[in-house]
Amino acid sequence: MATLKITQIKSRIGSTAQQCKNLDALGLRKINQTVTHSDSAIIKGMVTRVKHLVKVEVVEEAPAKKPAAKKVTKTNKEE
Repeated sequence: MATLKITQIKSRIGSTAQQCKNLDALGLRKINQTVTHSDSAIIKGMVTRVKHLVKVEVVEEAPAKKPAAKKVTKTNKEE
């Protein structure tokens, strides 16, 4: 699933109370603050309400790497 990177680009001064609550729910308190959220319908709805105050980027998740195999080395005691 993709992740949304949301950045507040404008001030909340002059915004309605509902828009301020949406910014608070998204975790945005200051200008240029960035948060990440999973891409869901609820988050997209909140972003739509404050789209004039935020910038949204879609971040694709990289596939998880397999853990590296441990090297087996002989110590002097094992020889």
